[in-house]
Amino acid sequence: MRYIVFVIFLWSAIAFAQDPAGSKKGLDPKGPKKPAKVLKEGEEEKPSVEEYKIFTIKRDTVFLDTTLSIQKEYKYNYLRKDGFELMPFSNIGKPSNALGLDLNNSSMYPSLGASALGGNYREVEDIKYYNVPTPLTELMFKTTMEQGQLLDAMLTFNMSPELNVSLGYKGFRSLGKYNYNQSESGNFTVTTNYNSKNKRYQMLAHIAVQDVVFEENGGLIDGETQFESGDTEFSSRDRLDVAFIDAESEILGKRYFLDHQYRLINKAEDSTSSAIATSIAVGHQFNYETKFSKFNQTEQSDYFGNSFLAETEDKAQLQSTYNQLNATFSNRLLGKLKGYVGIYNYNYFFKSLLITPTGTIDSQYKGTDISLGAEYSKRIGQFNLRGDAAYNLSGDLGGSLINAEATYIYKDKHKFVASLHNESRMPNFNFLLYQSNYENYNWQNTSNFDKQNINSLAFEYSSNAYGTIAAKYTNIDKYTYFGSTATQEQIDGGEENAYVKPFQESASVGYLKVKYNKEFKFGRWALDNTIMYQNVSQSNQVLNLPDLVTRNTLYFSKKVFKGAMFMQTGVTFKYFTAYNMNAYNPALGEFYTQNQQELGAYPMLDFFINAKVKQTRIYLKAEHFNSSFTGYDYYSAPNYPYRDFVVRFGLVWNFFS
Repeated sequence: MRYIVFVIFLWSAIAFAQDPAGSKKGLDPKGPKKPAKVLKEGEEEKPSVEEYKIFTIKRDTVFLDTTLSIQKEYKYNYLRKDGFELMPFSNIGKPSNALGLDLNNSSMYPSLGASALGGNYREVEDIKYYNVPTPLTELMFKTTMEQGQLLDAMLTFNMSPELNVSLGYKGFRSLGKYNYNQSESGNFTVTTNYNSKNKRYQMLAHIAVQDVVFEENGGLIDGETQFESGDTEFSSRDRLDVAFIDAESEILGKRYFLDHQYRLINKAEDSTSSAIATSIAVGHQFNYETKFSKFNQTEQSDYFGNSFLAETEDKAQLQSTYNQLNATFSNRLLGKLKGYVGIYNYNYFFKSLLITPTGTIDSQYKGTDISLGAEYSKRIGQFNLRGDAAYNLSGDLGGSLINAEATYIYKDKHKFVASLHNESRMPNFNFLLYQSNYENYNWQNTSNFDKQNINSLAFEYSSNAYGTIAAKYTNIDKYTYFGSTATQEQIDGGEENAYVKPFQESASVGYLKVKYNKEFKFGRWALDNTIMYQNVSQSNQVLNLPDLVTRNTLYFSKKVFKGAMFMQTGVTFKYFTAYNMNAYNPALGEFYTQNQQELGAYPMLDFFINAKVKQTRIYLKAEHFNSSFTGYDYYSAPNYPYRDFVVRFGLVWNFFS
């Protein structure tokens, strides 16, 4: 009920909804301008949709988009992003297995871990800031699997032309179809951005409080008999037996972030120009975050092996503080150059010290890393150049980080992008140090694990005529992963999860990914196609991905009701080849590599009807409607089925006042 109360607050805070001039048009700022409107006496001109700006810490500004498109259909989900490379579990909010990977990290430092639980956890670069002429509200609603709803609400307003504030809350609860499979989460954010009248001082800040709570059932005990057979006795999924009914996972994080700068020199080309020719600024960035992952179970389970105590209360905590001092030189001729010094303090800890017959597992891993870095960007004609580099001067976690990108646009029709990435850093904290009530889930690798090195080279070409093709090759040294040391006899006895541990691969791993997207239009009909090919070269089977993933959508678009409504309806087909799909470990909140069972090679068909009326987009979808007649072999991970046929609906609604 928390998010319902928040929506009532938002609703009471906004005035009568009005459609700003231009919101029914496209969002291309380079498009033809409408002639000035002649206003009646006392009438005020409504702001255009291009004045409602959205950006992140990277200052990658976009305009508010109230249109309806097939890309909006792909992003209308719990994560609010295209899930082409993801294979979700049966209940929303639960982990999603990887059908494709992007191994590039934006940070030099490791994260807490429990990465399978954090798909919806918003990092610093995910937070959105707003610059709006009038208050703007967005409500996103969608039904869930059983007994629950999903709601994402945001209100932003300008307290002055220089100061904008936003409040946002995304929350959901879903019981799920299977026993003990409930999930719920909440993401509360407050953002503000300020730009002084003289343009010398700029500030971005946010507070984020995020949590996710999952009931963990360990998957099906007898999937072959109760699920794969299609026996109608088990068509009601709460009749299927699961591994346990007394376990729960949780992640909670709180973050306070500030990024601000002051221009010491702020020279324009001439006294009448507002365009800055030369600027020198000093800045500071502050990020303080506390985060923990927790796994609770009331009784010991052989699923995870022997335990020290009957009740399990595993909890890993991370406190981190990052301070950055920077200076930026910007010149129209030379480009923009930023240099900085960063100080990262971390404290990763557990409640107790663990002493075992084989050694001692420390309760804490803490330290300070100091780094130097630089960023550069320059536009030369149709070329855009951008790069950044960082190097760790002292400390154990970070190593180095290099990014370089060149973009060329030819005649506004063809876009070419080439980029390279290099990083060296320690694996996530739960690979390095972990304590658990379960005996086999205790390890300390702070001294015997090396930094993981990732090098990648990518190319992308896009045009309206030929579509978009992207190719990326990644080489990984010291690839770090979770795997099980269980013997075949132990696996047959259901004990595979009891022997899951972290490993580092000594040999290099090569990963090639090629993705192509093109939409073909035939009058009111369109066919949108995305195809991805992957190849992994490795000495041992440590990184498993499908060779081919495809998604094809055939849909029809038309204005109806005398143009008052725009409608799209169609069918989406998704398929990926069989492969050794990663298994899920609830105690760690991680996927691990397994090479005993191939899954995949089943079709997924969705039927949808979407519509737009003014600023409201309405979505209705029959998900996986082929589940009852194409075979019950659709798993998202070993012992974890994908969802059955379900009809879901919802809407996205923008208010302007």
